[in-house]
Amino acid sequence: MADKQLIHKLKHLNAGQWEKWRDGNAEVNLDLNGADLTGIRLAHFNLSNAHLNNAKLDGAVLSWANLENAVLTSASFQGVEATQANLNNASCFMTTFTNSSLVGAEFVGAGLEGALCRSADFRSVNLYDGDLSGTDFTAANLRGANLSHCHLVDTILDRADLTTSCVYGIAVWDVSLVGTIQHDLNIAPEDAPAIRVDNLEVAQFIYLLLNNQKVRHVIDTITSKVVLILGRFTPERKTILDALRRRDYLPVLFDFEKPSNRDITETVSTLAHMAKFVIADITDAKSIPQELMAIVPALPSVPVQPLLLASQREYGMFEHFKRYPWVLPPHVYQDQDSLLASLESHVIGPAEAKAKVQTGK
Repeated sequence: MADKQLIHKLKHLNAGQWEKWRDGNAEVNLDLNGADLTGIRLAHFNLSNAHLNNAKLDGAVLSWANLENAVLTSASFQGVEATQANLNNASCFMTTFTNSSLVGAEFVGAGLEGALCRSADFRSVNLYDGDLSGTDFTAANLRGANLSHCHLVDTILDRADLTTSCVYGIAVWDVSLVGTIQHDLNIAPEDAPAIRVDNLEVAQFIYLLLNNQKVRHVIDTITSKVVLILGRFTPERKTILDALRRRDYLPVLFDFEKPSNRDITETVSTLAHMAKFVIADITDAKSIPQELMAIVPALPSVPVQPLLLASQREYGMFEHFKRYPWVLPPHVYQDQDSLLASLESHVIGPAEAKAKVQTGK
């Protein structure tokens, strides 16, 4: 239970008198758990290390107040005016800040897990290194806020405004961003030139790309080494995969059941967007017309090298793809051995050359 004498002092002393009292009573534990402080005026008050679990401060004035290291678990701060307040390292687990104004407040290292911050004004708030897991910022104003190194796991940001906020080093997982305004997010550290993007999840990826050599290597490998292979590849004919691997490519064979939650064309399109070129064996064509239709018209930067067994004929619809300059003439091969022997000169070489023409690289 809250200390009634403390409540009396808070209501009858000004900030200077309160500070003087605290200086002379440093050993006193500020037990305000469960206190009803609705509408109280505590601007400039020093409430550092106070215990305000389940306390009610709705409509209170806390501008420039010091709540550093305070424990506010499940407290209610609805409609609070707390401009420039100091809540560094405060424990705000399940705390309610709905409709409150916290412009310019400091929350460095604070824990706001599960806090309700709906329609709150967090403009220019410093949330550096805070835990915002499960925090509900629906319709909150976070313009210019510092979210650097924050943990955003299951955070709700629906209809929130993140314009010009700093998101350097954030961890973003399963965040809800329905209707969120995400303009000019800064992914650079405070002392570096700004690098701005317009998507929170992309911001995390771009940050990793710029600051992690291994990630950059993975991206470079994907864009320069992946070869998508389409068509009917029996176990014997899959030796082409080994031949590509020996040439330092990363062959991806579309030879599996389509994922249950995706259309086959979506899967092929996703794989094709990662490939440098496509090898399509149109021998005994079955699903390949649909696969080529999903990628050829939309991806002029990805050459397609068709293969055709000499004993077979092109399927009728293939004539349609010959109008696209990034689809090469089919390479007709006699058997598996002849295909492997001509792989460099009649498959890889033409596809690489066409890729340079299409991309300018």
